[in-house]
Amino acid sequence: MELAYYSDYAVRLVNTEQPERGGDSLTSVEAVRELFGAAQQAARRATDSDVTRLRTVRARLRAVFEAADAGDEVLAVDLLNALMMEFPVSPQISGHEHRDDDGRPKWHMHIADHAANATAGFTATACMGLAFHLTELGVDRLGICEAAPCRNVYLDTSTNRSRRYCSDRCATRANVAAYRARKRLESERAARTGRTAETAQDATPATER
Repeated sequence: MELAYYSDYAVRLVNTEQPERGGDSLTSVEAVRELFGAAQQAARRATDSDVTRLRTVRARLRAVFEAADAGDEVLAVDLLNALMMEFPVSPQISGHEHRDDDGRPKWHMHIADHAANATAGFTATACMGLAFHLTELGVDRLGICEAAPCRNVYLDTSTNRSRRYCSDRCATRANVAAYRARKRLESERAARTGRTAETAQDATPATER
């Protein structure tokens, strides 16, 4: 099933907000349409109302990632199930634009878009993709970037479950910050050691010097 691709919908939506920095790029119909990516036909139905609707969904999806990141698997699943019940999908078999060497359709499962509005369609797709990712790879594959102040979410697809950052940029920034912190600590320790040595020398009787 080609549902893993749709999990990126959830990541894109949640990351339109930078809560620790007070940033929010989901402010217009154009921003809503950009979320759909290549699904331009569905994006054409977006209206101003979808900005508010998707912001509400965004908060609920972030709660799923936060629960997963905190190790509360049951809560993460319950929150995602609640969204899927509210925004159900309509699966169908499709073979569009996929042909084998003989020209026959390559049938696969596809999420049909019969939603009443753009938000419902986007949310249903995002939640189904996220659910597929969660059940196939595990709840612990839903993460939140550890590079403060970034709070972007990500889906860990690494073979050893080692991902901790949303991007290479954040990983580099975190590594540089850790390096500087170590150097600062080493300098402070060296300074304390030097002061201790000087104090000990000053306390030595003159006759012993």
